[in-house]
Amino acid sequence: MLNSKILVLIEEHYDETEFNVFNTFFPANNVAIEYASYLWGNEAIEFEGNDKTSKVKVELCVSKINLTDYKGLILIGGYAMDRLRYQTRLSDGLNSAPAVELLRLAVIRMDEGKLAIGTICHSLWLFCADPSLLKGRKVTCAHNIACDVENAGGKLIVANGETVETYADGLLVTGRHPGAVEAFDDLFLQTINSL
Repeated sequence: MLNSKILVLIEEHYDETEFNVFNTFFPANNVAIEYASYLWGNEAIEFEGNDKTSKVKVELCVSKINLTDYKGLILIGGYAMDRLRYQTRLSDGLNSAPAVELLRLAVIRMDEGKLAIGTICHSLWLFCADPSLLKGRKVTCAHNIACDVENAGGKLIVANGETVETYADGLLVTGRHPGAVEAFDDLFLQTINSL
C-alpha cells in the first residue's frame, strides 16, 4: 500500500524525461501519483509530451481538486505550465486561469506547513502568472526563464555562473532542468516525508 499521494499538474508539451522518472521513482518509494490539468469541460483529455514519444490521459480537472488529499504538488517542466496559465479573458492584472487559482491555494497550504510544492525546469512559469506567489522565494530553474523568475520577484540561487541543480526554500523544492530530475525527486521525497 502506498503511504502518501502527490498531484502533478500537466498539459501538452510536458517534459517526458521528468514524466518517466516520476512514474518510476515515486511509486517505488510508496508515493502514489495523480495527474491533473484543466479539462475545458471534458471528462478527459490526452496530452502528448514534448518529444512526442509518450501520452497521458488526464481525468482530474484542476478546478475540482481538494489539496487536502495530497502531501505534495509538482508542476512538470516543458511548456505545460505556460499553457496552464492561459486565461480566456484578462482581468485587472490578476490571472484567473484555473491552474493559477489552484496554485494560490497550494501556496497558502505550503506556507501553513501542510503541502510541499515542487517545480522543475520551466515550470516556475505558473508561479510567474501571479508574482505575489514567488516574491522573495529562493529558487532554481532553467536558465532561459531566469529573467521571468527574477522579474516575478524570485531570488535565483546561482553558483559558478549557473543556477544550482536543486534548491529547497522551506517546502518549495525547485530543480534546474530534466538532467536534475533524480536529485529533484530525492529532495522532494525528503520534503514530503518531513510533513
